[in-house]
Amino acid sequence: MKRSLVILGSTGSIGLQALEIVDANPDRFEVLAITAAGSNPEVLIAQAKKYHVKTVGVIKNADVIKAALPGVTVIDGEGASTEIAAMKCDVVLNAITGSIGLGPTLAAIKAGNQLALANKESLVAGGELVMPLAKENQILPVDSEHSAIWQCLHGNKSSDIARLVLTASGGPFRDREDLSQVTLDEALAHPTWAMGPVVTINSATLMNKGLEIIEAHHLFDLPYTQIDAVIHPQSIVHSMVEYKDGSTIAQASPPNMKGPIALAINYPHRTVGATAPIDWSKASTWNFAPIDEKRFPAVALARHCGAIGGALPAIFNAANEVVVDAFMKGAIKFIEIIPTVESIVAHYEKRSIPTLRDISDVSAIEEDARKATSAQIAKVAS
Repeated sequence: MKRSLVILGSTGSIGLQALEIVDANPDRFEVLAITAAGSNPEVLIAQAKKYHVKTVGVIKNADVIKAALPGVTVIDGEGASTEIAAMKCDVVLNAITGSIGLGPTLAAIKAGNQLALANKESLVAGGELVMPLAKENQILPVDSEHSAIWQCLHGNKSSDIARLVLTASGGPFRDREDLSQVTLDEALAHPTWAMGPVVTINSATLMNKGLEIIEAHHLFDLPYTQIDAVIHPQSIVHSMVEYKDGSTIAQASPPNMKGPIALAINYPHRTVGATAPIDWSKASTWNFAPIDEKRFPAVALARHCGAIGGALPAIFNAANEVVVDAFMKGAIKFIEIIPTVESIVAHYEKRSIPTLRDISDVSAIEEDARKATSAQIAKVAS
């Protein structure tokens, strides 16, 4: 029997690769619905026609998409992905970028759907709301690091874990000392992974690894003192679990997201040929090194925000989203990204950090943080 899929963010990097897996395994999957922002309506329309989807969700260009897809239910507006995530299906793949993915994550879980989660911001901003609602194995991690940890934990007791070790490529500037003149093109030139622009910039600052540490805390219910990260330029070992007896189990595969995606949407089965295996007949060297937190302070800042909890991780994430957008538009320099986020975090720490009761609390504090960040950027740019 085919597994029915809902793909949120179908025109992005993860969504496109998921559909390639569907193409390679037409007997295993059927796509019921897709959603996207709508910035590339031609791509979304082509996908809807190719996979004969029943429902499409979109924010922009709804009229164009409706006209091109007679007989297809087109849901438009900011809440489209949240509504579609609650559809009855086997798996919802949440491949949306940004904290806007929190609503769909909660909707999928509440509807009882299995959730293949590529939207790390859901757990960064709202992990305290999401995890208490999720049943065992309902959230299946798509990030390669968390998928690796998830696989390394199979068959072992959580009480035997010494620590989780996430690996980071180090981004394009791991060996560059002077970051004062970094251009947008340089920041987008990731040496290992092909990702969307926001994730790629986050990888360049190592913000992505900071967000992943917070995500790992929620996914695996471990304190931050048991979650570390190291630089691994080859991106072959995707993460490791160190156990109390001194042994370490690592998951390794070429740097390709299709393996984690396929495992998440086809769990508990593995998809034959999802990604090419490592060629063990060729000599190779794998390097590991500690993160230089002086040059890349995002990781320590993320750990700090996560440990305090409440609304601070949501503030941290919202500020970063605004600052990354400002950098991509040329409003600030690369070296001003993390210091600006840090200043916003410090601003809110001087006040009482609110707890999060529901998604409206998350939305409110994020909106406030975005306004404060925009004001700070205006000062930096002036």
